[in-house]
Amino acid sequence: MSEVKISAEPRTEFGKGGARRTRRAGKVPAVLYGHGEKPKHIALPAREFAAAIRKGGANQLFAIEVSDGTQVLALPKAIQRDPIKDTFEHVDLLLVRRGEKVTVEVPVQLTGEAARDTLIVHDHDTLTVTAEATKVPDHLEASIEGLEAGNQVTAADVELPAGVELAADPELSVAAVTAAPTAEQLEATLPEVETAAEEAEVVEGEAAEGAETPAAEGEETPAEARTEA
Repeated sequence: MSEVKISAEPRTEFGKGGARRTRRAGKVPAVLYGHGEKPKHIALPAREFAAAIRKGGANQLFAIEVSDGTQVLALPKAIQRDPIKDTFEHVDLLLVRRGEKVTVEVPVQLTGEAARDTLIVHDHDTLTVTAEATKVPDHLEASIEGLEAGNQVTAADVELPAGVELAADPELSVAAVTAAPTAEQLEATLPEVETAAEEAEVVEGEAAEGAETPAAEGEETPAEARTEA
């Protein structure tokens, strides 16, 4: 994965208020740390950072040039997003050096098509691997081509590029192939689903009637009975 050059500015405002002002200015609050260095708070241009992540993924390597003269290489360690606005709230960046090995989570993509009448269960969509900081792959691939029901793809089956080592359990299930339900099996489950729905409606109706039924004239309510007692 090629590195992306990006500019940054030192950040002097902290806390929620400072972070909001940074984001309103079109920047992403971030912190650089690692190698025993004191954490450095910076602000990254939001559009450039978002474009780099969209293209290179969450493990995109950045060559960061801070306006105070600092130049470093860093990998995103934790990215906080706003789920509604789909914007970046904050980024933790890990300092790395060329030739240094890092352990990261890399997305796994399934390739090919399994046998007919099967379903694929993607148990784990990322794998932990170790690679040089400048050679972290943006994704890994695992083939399900022609697999029959009952077969499984484990971490050991995933293709690893040269220089990349598996750090996860080799027996970790990445994907499982199961038999697709037949039309008869689907039809057999429909009465059960309909019956459960009808029973739920009856229970809700009875509960509503009970809540709305007033005490008969002259009949004591539980509260009144307790008071007189």
